[in-house]
Amino acid sequence: MESAEPTAAPRYRQPGWLTRNVFNRIIVNLTKLGISVRGSRELRVRGRTSGTWRTVPVNPLELDGQRYLVAPRGVTQWVRNLRAAENGELRVGRRVEAFRATEIDDDDKVAILRAYLRRWKMEVGVFFEGVGPDASDGELRAIADRHPVFRICTTRASA
Repeated sequence: MESAEPTAAPRYRQPGWLTRNVFNRIIVNLTKLGISVRGSRELRVRGRTSGTWRTVPVNPLELDGQRYLVAPRGVTQWVRNLRAAENGELRVGRRVEAFRATEIDDDDKVAILRAYLRRWKMEVGVFFEGVGPDASDGELRAIADRHPVFRICTTRASA
């Protein structure tokens, strides 16, 4: 009788108290006032169970005319909610961009992860196990399954 290989639980690095209660709140409040910190946005996505709006600060990445959301902490609650809802909103001040999200396959993430790390390594590099923007394609591909990535396509914008 063959034994089934155990399936690893999705990777998730929970934010610490300081991040949750101080840094994220500062970024969200600045974003609500219309002040974007290096391109930050407030992501709003409906909860997969409750249907209520959930919010979290994110750093959208623009690369080759496309926009992406990268989850440096892994399979977070916002990732699970976005997978279920397939759409959400990005906000800064009163400007709201509704979007549709498509998850990117691991094999297609290398260039996106490299660009994301170039832009935000100082802020999120610790979540990438020592892999940085100058890593080989193989090193980036090896960690791709731990960092969900979504292509976002704006469906409408309002001010």
